[in-house]
Amino acid sequence: MSITAEKKKEIFKEFGGSETSTGTPESQVALFTQRITDLTNHLKSHKKDHSTRRALLKLVGKRRKLLNYLQQKDIERYRALIKKLKLRK
Repeated sequence: MSITAEKKKEIFKEFGGSETSTGTPESQVALFTQRITDLTNHLKSHKKDHSTRRALLKLVGKRRKLLNYLQQKDIERYRALIKKLKLRK
């Protein structure tokens, strides 16, 4: 259920530019998105797991705050990230 170190490095390399750029908003949002997907799949089979549901809601809130920050700072980077992650329909 957790994300392996290799998968994290992949995400950081794809969205942050290098494996060590873990602080960019794009790489953090991408990592949160991967974790949200994993938790959502977990909750589909374990409907009464309320602690995981709470963790999922906290992650969604963190991702939303980072996306708002990125939208205010650089709208083009925000739009590119939304398109790449397919977050909006």
